[in-house]
Amino acid sequence: MSDLNDPRVFFAAERTLMAWNRTGLTLMAFGFVLERFGLFMHMLRPSPGHIGRDLSFWVGVAFISLALIVMSFSILQFRRVLATLKPIEIPERYTTWAGIAMNLMVVLLGLGLLAYLFLEL
Repeated sequence: MSDLNDPRVFFAAERTLMAWNRTGLTLMAFGFVLERFGLFMHMLRPSPGHIGRDLSFWVGVAFISLALIVMSFSILQFRRVLATLKPIEIPERYTTWAGIAMNLMVVLLGLGLLAYLFLEL
């Protein structure tokens, strides 16, 4: 529990949540690029055969899954920090759920992206 009675503690926790969100989005974008790179490599082959799921697909899915895990864990960590703060450390009429909601929406959209990738072929 913090004894600083300073709202900067809350804002630092919120900045950390947003930094994990950016990290997760970067991992997700990298995973998607890796997954699409496999499709690009299939198009460059002289004799295109059956386009299946190769290593780039699975590595891309792994990066996207890692991003979802990172963002989900960051929500839990932020909620744990919020539980330790006193009301004086959270500015009056400031919503504490906005960062959580944004991370949660990105996680849900990431799950939709994974579903799309698996159902595409």
